[in-house]
Amino acid sequence: MTSPRVSITMAEWETLGPEGCDGLAGRVLDRSSRVQELVRLLAENRVLGVSELRAGLELRAFAHVGRVEIGDLSVTVLPKIPGRSLLNLVRYAHGFRRLDLPKESALPTAFQGIDELLISQLNREVQDLIARGLFRGYRRTSERLGTLRGRVDLERIVLDGGAVSGTIPCIHHARSSDTLPNQVVMAGLRLASEMTPLVELQRESLRLAASMEEAVSRITLDGGVMDRVARTVNRLTGAYTPSLSIIRLLVQAQGIILTGSGSRTTLPGFMFDMNTFFQLLLSRFLRENLPGHQVRNEHSLKGMIRYSPAFNPRRQRAPSPRPDFIVTSDGRLRSILDAKYRDLWENPLPREMLYQLVVYAISLRRKPESSILYPTMDPLARDARIDVSDPVEGTCIGQVWLRPVILPRLEELVGARTAAARRERESLARQLALGQPSGALHSSTGGPSQKDDSSRHLSTNQIVALHAAYP
Repeated sequence: MTSPRVSITMAEWETLGPEGCDGLAGRVLDRSSRVQELVRLLAENRVLGVSELRAGLELRAFAHVGRVEIGDLSVTVLPKIPGRSLLNLVRYAHGFRRLDLPKESALPTAFQGIDELLISQLNREVQDLIARGLFRGYRRTSERLGTLRGRVDLERIVLDGGAVSGTIPCIHHARSSDTLPNQVVMAGLRLASEMTPLVELQRESLRLAASMEEAVSRITLDGGVMDRVARTVNRLTGAYTPSLSIIRLLVQAQGIILTGSGSRTTLPGFMFDMNTFFQLLLSRFLRENLPGHQVRNEHSLKGMIRYSPAFNPRRQRAPSPRPDFIVTSDGRLRSILDAKYRDLWENPLPREMLYQLVVYAISLRRKPESSILYPTMDPLARDARIDVSDPVEGTCIGQVWLRPVILPRLEELVGARTAAARRERESLARQLALGQPSGALHSSTGGPSQKDDSSRHLSTNQIVALHAAYP
């Protein structure tokens, strides 16, 4: 006897068990190989943890939000950021032309996640494209015509053996709406209709796709198609950029890529990677608001850690750390930053994150500091500092800063177009990236402040554990 389908709603980074959720009590996983493989991949890629306990199932959310179907279990993970604010920040992070939601009264009442928000916006973008007139490109056409059009197809005449006919083989370039951008948009609409359970969004997406179907042929979407259409965008097709960007997000959120291989398995649902979004958000913000500095994403720190040539019997390749950002100016490294989508104001810092940041900090001799940037909704959040001390002498050998990015304030700043807002953006960017003084916590001296109750020392065991945590 199969269990009835149940829907579970939880927040990002939340853990739900059978004790706190009746829908999970007494429940077991489907034993089919497909469900078991999906559960393994979800856990392996840190999308969603599903564990079987004696009393039922336990679900553990990470930094992905959205909806996923696991056998007879439907799990929705909601972001902590309100829908409108999240969409505004996604627009800014991805550089969308516009992502303006309709008034709150016009929003479907069943909106739960960013997938519905993005699909709703995709429909509005496509409506705008159709109202303007779909892009028409030139397509090479070879056909026999009663009158000459374009140029004569001499090769066809030779292949026909010079046979006399009442038509002329011609090669011409006709304007057609059956172009790659339109094909991708129509396929994206159909994909969107399959990804949302909201009937009103499904109908709207299918109606728009049907209006294009007479002039546009169907294609199957994948990463290769999205890369190919991105290369075709120019001044004539610039209006398609928002739609294509949203469709790329839908395609990416539709599947899980197996670590270490190029294979991909289809995900029954939509799971949006908030870690990737947060990194893109900070990347654009820092690049735009740090004049005189260069921000590099995931730049490899070559030579920082290497095997000794005399003691590398298996000829192992040296690890090459890749922090999320490095900030340079005048050819000199100014700071090393990592972005983690985990509210460290409310939750403890995982030790593996700490050890990684300590390695970055002690690699900088001039200024042995590194920073982790994390999101929070709490306007009272402030910087915290961890001092790394020599376990024997007790002297400070490095510092790790935990710097909050207050998302409501960031949304307000990136949406403003005044000179005062620009100055505030630059000030915030300097504080996040360079740690320039903005209060008592930002002491520029080498040692830890005795009055700073946010500092703490690493134990000797933690220092020793760096080697194991950072292979």
